[in-house]
Amino acid sequence: MNERDIQAIINRYNKATEGNWIAYVEGRDHTSGSSFIMTIDKNGERGNDLEIIGATEADFDFIAHAKQDIPLLIEEVKRLSNLINENSN
Repeated sequence: MNERDIQAIINRYNKATEGNWIAYVEGRDHTSGSSFIMTIDKNGERGNDLEIIGATEADFDFIAHAKQDIPLLIEEVKRLSNLINENSN
């Protein structure tokens, strides 16, 4: 993975709806309505809900967690890249 790939991921992340995302699956997390992903903005206020048609429970969890997981993964890739660069010099 090169810097261009990483930057493309960061750009997609930055364009997505801000804040934390939380999956709410009907029958698991609530009992009425439909499954959705709740967004929480940077002020801690509820943002727009994301509705996905045809997603499984696992899909909802994966998509919702991606918003929190991607920054962690990017930081780890950068940390490991720096370690490799330091050790190769």
